[in-house]
Amino acid sequence: MNKVRTSEKSSRTMSLLSQLEKINLGSVLGEADNARYVTSKILHLVQSQEKTRKEMTSKGSTGIEVILSTLENTKDPQTMLNILNILIEVISVGGGRKANILVAKGGTQILLQLLLTASKDSPPNEELMVLLHTLLAKIGPKDKKIGMKARINGAHNISLNLVKQNLQNHRLILPCLQVLRVYSTSSVNAVSLGKNGVVELMFKIIGPFSKKNTSLMKVALDTLAALLKSKTNARRAVDRGYVQVLLTIYVDWHRHDSRHRYMLIRKGVLQCIKSVTNIKLGRKAFIDANGMKILYNTSQECLAVRTLDPLVNTSSLIMRKCFPKNRLPLPTIKSAFHFQLPVIPASGPVAQLYNLPPDVDDVVDESDDNDDAETESEIETENDDKDQHFKNDDIETDINKLKPRQELGRPLEELKMYERFFPELSEKLQECDLVSKEPKPFIPDANLSGPIVVPTAGEEYSAETKQSTKGVALKESNPVLTEEYNRRPAFLELPKKDSVKDSSLHQQNDQRNLSPSCQCLNQEIVKGLDRMSLQSSAKNDQYYSTACVITKESKTSLTTLACSNPCERVSPCGSSLFEGSSVHLGKLCCTGVDSEDEDSRSSSSGEQVMLEVSDVSPVHDCDLYIEMVKTTKSIPEYSEVAYPDYFGHIPPPFKEPILERLYGVQRTKISQDIERLIHQNDIIDRVVYDLDNLSCLVPEEADVLKFNSKFESGNLRKVIQIRKNEYDLILNSDINSNHYHQWFYFEVSGMKTGIGYRFNIINCEKSNSQFNYGMQPLMYSVQEALNSRPCWTRVGTDICYYKNHFSRSSIAAGGQKGKSYYTITFTVTFQHKDDVCYFAYHYPYTYSTLKMHLQKLESMHNPQQIYFRQDVLCETLAGNSCPLVTITAMPESNYYEHICQFRNRPYVFLSARVHPGETNASWVMKGTLEYLMSNNPSAQCLRESYIFKIIPMLNPDGVINGNHRCSLSGEDLNRQWQNPNPDLHPTIYHAKGLLQYLAAIKRLPLVYCDYHGHSRKKNVFMYGCSIKETMWHTNVNAAACDLMEDPCYRVLPKILSQTAPAFCMGSCSFVVEKSKESTARVVVWREIGVQRSYTMESTLCGCDQGKYKGLQIGTRELEEMGAKFCVGLLRLKRMSSPLEYSLPSSLLDIENELMESSCKVTSPTTYVLDEDEPRFLEEVDYSAESNDDQDTELADNVGDYEATNQEDGLSDSDSTRILLS
Repeated sequence: MNKVRTSEKSSRTMSLLSQLEKINLGSVLGEADNARYVTSKILHLVQSQEKTRKEMTSKGSTGIEVILSTLENTKDPQTMLNILNILIEVISVGGGRKANILVAKGGTQILLQLLLTASKDSPPNEELMVLLHTLLAKIGPKDKKIGMKARINGAHNISLNLVKQNLQNHRLILPCLQVLRVYSTSSVNAVSLGKNGVVELMFKIIGPFSKKNTSLMKVALDTLAALLKSKTNARRAVDRGYVQVLLTIYVDWHRHDSRHRYMLIRKGVLQCIKSVTNIKLGRKAFIDANGMKILYNTSQECLAVRTLDPLVNTSSLIMRKCFPKNRLPLPTIKSAFHFQLPVIPASGPVAQLYNLPPDVDDVVDESDDNDDAETESEIETENDDKDQHFKNDDIETDINKLKPRQELGRPLEELKMYERFFPELSEKLQECDLVSKEPKPFIPDANLSGPIVVPTAGEEYSAETKQSTKGVALKESNPVLTEEYNRRPAFLELPKKDSVKDSSLHQQNDQRNLSPSCQCLNQEIVKGLDRMSLQSSAKNDQYYSTACVITKESKTSLTTLACSNPCERVSPCGSSLFEGSSVHLGKLCCTGVDSEDEDSRSSSSGEQVMLEVSDVSPVHDCDLYIEMVKTTKSIPEYSEVAYPDYFGHIPPPFKEPILERLYGVQRTKISQDIERLIHQNDIIDRVVYDLDNLSCLVPEEADVLKFNSKFESGNLRKVIQIRKNEYDLILNSDINSNHYHQWFYFEVSGMKTGIGYRFNIINCEKSNSQFNYGMQPLMYSVQEALNSRPCWTRVGTDICYYKNHFSRSSIAAGGQKGKSYYTITFTVTFQHKDDVCYFAYHYPYTYSTLKMHLQKLESMHNPQQIYFRQDVLCETLAGNSCPLVTITAMPESNYYEHICQFRNRPYVFLSARVHPGETNASWVMKGTLEYLMSNNPSAQCLRESYIFKIIPMLNPDGVINGNHRCSLSGEDLNRQWQNPNPDLHPTIYHAKGLLQYLAAIKRLPLVYCDYHGHSRKKNVFMYGCSIKETMWHTNVNAAACDLMEDPCYRVLPKILSQTAPAFCMGSCSFVVEKSKESTARVVVWREIGVQRSYTMESTLCGCDQGKYKGLQIGTRELEEMGAKFCVGLLRLKRMSSPLEYSLPSSLLDIENELMESSCKVTSPTTYVLDEDEPRFLEEVDYSAESNDDQDTELADNVGDYEATNQEDGLSDSDSTRILLS
């Protein structure tokens, strides 16, 4: 029965609409009365039945057209009122979708025309005006061109005049104000309304606290806030003293609204203040009216009530914006170190830097506010007409430019200079003694030094490795290896029970070698050092995270040392290691080793095996490191060695989760910064470290921290004590540059326990950072190292990254004025009193460390199995050598076919560390090198499959001198691959020369991969090059459909996504951008012709998918990634072999992925901060506390690609099945 009635009502609606349509056609007599009757019936149905409302706006229905047509043609006021009520009912329930339907049918224009007609009546019909404005207020936000339509129609002044003439008629002016707010979204309309006195009118409506007409007050404030976004209106408000009025109104509502019932009104007042302070005059008026103190005090009173957070957040935004811009406390933003270039570039940032007059202040501009508000009139542009669709002009759309064009670029005769780097291709090898003319079995040589341990992360260690222990020389069975493990630097020699005399002799020698300025560190500290060893003895066999064990026999508890003589710190970093040497080791903490129960360092037998395999690193040698440091050339001529680099790092055994950010942390930090302005007498403002002022005295007070960064890769320029336990830190620019502040590495000492020290790095430049998403800085404690835990650990609480009040000059910001620096802030509570701790942006990996690792690898390999060669590719600008490593397997014998197989192996070309601050790239490279040099059978198979040419550090000078991105030329070397200058960019010039030589002799590498680090994304992922995928991301999709392209470039990333836990295929991109055309990835693909040319990006933060989801990344995981990359290459070889396997179609089917992809690539913001990757979108969790516009970045389509097999433990057929699934 109900269904019948419903059907009847439905048909009744259609019947009424049909009658109305006939009336519109003029075919019905007495149409005015009939139209009034029919519309009243429809209104009744619409009000009483939801189905009728849906039916009128359903797909294919003509109900809305009929209603609008009637409204447009009728002259009857009652019919108009009926129809307006019908429309209000219809869109009030359906929300935005139904309002869009009304706009699409031309409803806005009809309503505006009706408003114009009705306004001519005298007096106008009040009910009609109320309904018209109510309806316009509802559909206006959905019509992007309503501002222009109203201006052309003249309707915006009608609404304004209605408000002026009916100030006491709240029912009428309420919807009129709502419409004015909609009109004001157009800046041109806002200016026009302002000229007609709308700003003054709004201040007649808003006022002090009152419980009456609060709805009107709220709407008036919203309208005023929208109007004041116009700079012309904002200036008018400032000129009339309305900033003071707004502050007075806000304080009045704040005091009287004790029950917080009118929070929206209070927020409305703040929104008006926020709008007016967008201009310089407004900010000045706000400061003059004591606005900072008023909003600071009121917001502090609101903190206790969580529901008032919108008020606190908006107040914070206003105060940050109005905080007077400060000059960065530096004499110049150029680097504190200078290096004279052999050739000055003709153009670009470096040329500008050299051409600056010496007396120019490059720290701050005369007027550092980007105050375009000073222009007399608004720019007459209509935002409504802008194309709202996403368009990226950076993506290359010219197919002719995209197509790889193999070009040598240099004469063949000139390229012959690189022949000497390829001795493996010469005939001389055939004459070498290959031990036997018979193919030799694969066994390790017991007379050689120890095995290279395959880097893995935890239980990721392959099951296959356990099965192949015959090929791995264990340290217990290798006397030479045991001797190597037990060997220590002379001054770290472990005292033995049966050689007390030797031990005392060492102590005497140590005392003799101590610098006279550091006698206060006396013998006890050295004894503490004596008790440390990098490897545990075979006898003890107890492992902790570091595999550094103090034997029970020799372990003693040291008490706190009292220095009998004052420590005259001639060298800020402690005692000399060797007599007659200029190298110094970082100073040691003046407390002894904390005694611990040995049980706390023991572990289960399973853990022992895991740690023994994956953590013990035989490639770190303290003595050798010192020797390497002596030959490293730095611009500041460092004579000190940082303790972590000397002693090494071994990953901790515990997981380090991504830090969960507490609510309101950033707001609290910003509030503390604002207190600096309000309570200036509480600020110490004392310089405690300054590279620009060498006479800056080291603080002698016990409660002041001491800082140092004068060691390899160190970066800290200046430190200012702000409060007792708070310090502002300023980073050094890259040499021959005035920006790129991100990498930091410095030493802190003189701390107390139980105190939270706040560190603010105040001159960062990027608009966002992973420090906002759970990343923590790293700390290395010397005291912990003395306690057998020499490792970098993630530390810090209350971490956030936000825009600060220090102003960047236009010289530093690529010509843009008014830009601010950003602050990284973190708080650390130290575990040990008077410890010596080091902080770093990421795990340091110095140039000297690389040289040491390469020398150890070379000394420990089996030359009868592994072909390992280390050459010097070239010298850098500072005179440091750039190493080139060749790794492959020796031929099985000197049989002709074995020699041919040896020489015809495809090349794989790898490079890393072109950007010095991306230290994670070096750790990944370390994992790759150690895997390639390991005794793992799969590594041997890999060596037999490829010849590896590796440049592990493309930018040694940048690494040595603590740069973040540039070389000594002040340029990003990864933007020089198109036309490298041999004098300014020698490493790039010759690296490209090697590849050009391979192309010339028809030996193109199968794979080129450049290892990088990514500061703003999680996981590990790759960027490659594809014409088709690039075209898919443009509007030229039709052309892309006809392209034929081998999709093999996707195979390696796909393999890695299924084998490497940290790798994420969803973050990979194969788009070619114009701004990246001079990077290694694109040039090697386009000019050299390597189809599989990649950049592999490793996160600095952690992972949000897979096995390591929710964890910060560590060196163990990074080295594992390097090893997994090798495994991926082996599988690539096996899968692409036509004799054994066919390539799984699932790896090549990219069409659907492309069409479904929502990936967007945008251009970098400025040349200052351009990236090697498309930018990304991760929700910016500023908790409404930041005044930053969110960047349009790459959508992160993250998929979970959990590793389902262990390294190469599965058969190849199993691997293929996994990849196909």
